[in-house]
Amino acid sequence: MVKDENENPVSEVDEDEEESSNGEDEEEEDFDEDEDEEDEEEEPPVTSESRMRAERARMEGVFHRISSERVPLRVHDVLIKGNIKTKESLIEAEIGALKTATSVQELLQAATIANARLQKLDIFDSVNITLDSGPPELPGTSNVIVKVVESKNPLTGDIGIFTKPEARSWSLEGSLKLKNLFGYGDLWDGSLSYGWDQTSEASVGISLPRFMRLFTPVMARVSLLSQDWLKFSSYKEQALGLSLGLLSTKHHDLAYNLSWRTLTDPSQMASESIRRQLGHGLLSHLKYTFKIDRRNSPLRPTRGFAFVSSSQLGGIFPDYRSLRFVRQEFDLRYALPLGFARAALNFGVAGGVVFPWGSEFLNRPTSLPDRFFLGGNSSPVCSLGGPTSLLGFKTRGLGPSEPKRQFKTKNSEDTNSERDFVGGDLAFTGFADLSFDLPLKVLRDSNIHAHAFACAGSLTKLTENSFRDFSFQKYRDSFRTSAGFGLIVPTKLFRMEVNYCYIVRQHEHDRAKTGVQFSFSSPL
Repeated sequence: MVKDENENPVSEVDEDEEESSNGEDEEEEDFDEDEDEEDEEEEPPVTSESRMRAERARMEGVFHRISSERVPLRVHDVLIKGNIKTKESLIEAEIGALKTATSVQELLQAATIANARLQKLDIFDSVNITLDSGPPELPGTSNVIVKVVESKNPLTGDIGIFTKPEARSWSLEGSLKLKNLFGYGDLWDGSLSYGWDQTSEASVGISLPRFMRLFTPVMARVSLLSQDWLKFSSYKEQALGLSLGLLSTKHHDLAYNLSWRTLTDPSQMASESIRRQLGHGLLSHLKYTFKIDRRNSPLRPTRGFAFVSSSQLGGIFPDYRSLRFVRQEFDLRYALPLGFARAALNFGVAGGVVFPWGSEFLNRPTSLPDRFFLGGNSSPVCSLGGPTSLLGFKTRGLGPSEPKRQFKTKNSEDTNSERDFVGGDLAFTGFADLSFDLPLKVLRDSNIHAHAFACAGSLTKLTENSFRDFSFQKYRDSFRTSAGFGLIVPTKLFRMEVNYCYIVRQHEHDRAKTGVQFSFSSPL
């Protein structure tokens, strides 16, 4: 019985302790729940600004990874959208590099190139290339979406009146262009140019960016050309021709030309050597051009260099009337920055030679229109392509010349002292041009600047055994030189110059003049 009395109080105490501990636990649980509720209440709400910051941080991390390491990725599929008329095969040929990309870096570069190539077709108003993630079951893949918007107005045209003050000539020029007629990226164009004083031309052409399995554009053009050189060389030229562009890349160009050419003299005053050239001729030649231009600007170059080489082989058509000749010319330019007032020193040398080939070629003359003619006020800085311009000298104003046909009258046996410039077989020109900014801010902001220049050139005959009399001393004496200074106003399309030219050296029958001259030049 004692034992029972002793045990009952213990059990009661345990029960009391359990009740008290249970109460404490419940209080702790309630306190924890209150703390959790307070923590949940203290968390700030997610705002659009915080989402943008998180997205920006994520994108920065992606860009950092792309720029620091190679990220493997392959293209699962390329989807083309928006092409209604354009053949899908044409677009696929221009974006083929997208499918071979093996990393994010290669894919971005291929997308940039593909966008530029599609824009170059000139048949789309806009081109967008989107890189999307691939199927979830194929990690590390991407889908490329190419969306194009075809030109709303496939027919475009323009018309304008152009003038050449140095040649005192005007021309009316117009053109029409029809884009993507058959969906192959084909460009059809027609142009008409009518000159009141010198040159008129009508032509129709087509350009295909892809032809069969060729990877370069193919161009074809039919043209009718009429040029009036009566004022300078007493003949008119008419040519009906077909030209084919066989190869056209960034640095290389290969073309074939077939023309039926006619030379006439309506004035009946041509010199003896020009009269021998009058009549019909078949011009069939292959022309290859290599060009590289690393200058920072074609209108006002301040650094870089440019080089052009052109080779022609005439007479490849099997016909006895085909004109046979070989013509080679080059042009080299270099621009050196001087480090003050945007000053730059431009150097340039250009040369060319033309020679007939075939039996007894040493005794035969070269075709008159294929010879070199120098003169004119086109800027030598802009004109890249061969020896042509010499500031201060008129168009076709220097080189070999002959007196025109003489007329006898009752009072005088010789009443005509005019001469025909007959061109040359060996040509060379060189120039140095120093350009610099003017101190007025309004002129600097408009890119109007000044320059000082010096030019030299020579034109010599080599055919018909004239090379036998050729010597270094005679060649050195054949050079003409000029110098001067002027103001240059460059625009997006052309370069206008107002120059004062001083003729340093000229020959007896040259047409040159010291004084103020205007010049309009275009690098196109």
